[in-house]
Amino acid sequence: MDNFDADDQDFNSEQVKQIAQTAVEQVVGSENIVYQKEKVNQWCQQIIETCIKELARLAKPFKYAVTCIITQNNGSGLQSAATAYWETKKDGLISVQLGSQTFFCIVTIFAMAV
Repeated sequence: MDNFDADDQDFNSEQVKQIAQTAVEQVVGSENIVYQKEKVNQWCQQIIETCIKELARLAKPFKYAVTCIITQNNGSGLQSAATAYWETKKDGLISVQLGSQTFFCIVTIFAMAV
């Protein structure tokens, strides 16, 4: 039983990735949503808040940092990178890239064990 509890407290990248994907889909997932410059800050804030609330529900011993980038898809490329140096068995990092014909959205979640 002790091993199960310890494993349950580890960073689960698939679970965290699903939280990020769901948050993006809830806020801008509708296929009818078109990029609107004036709404980008609101969308990013909603996605970040949704991620943090869902991550808190996991009740795992992590401190999370969530970032969100939304930019217009106008035919040019978008590159994003994230790296960290830490305890690889406990801490974690995921990045989710989603979008539509009019915008790109990248959510990055850092999880640091406490």
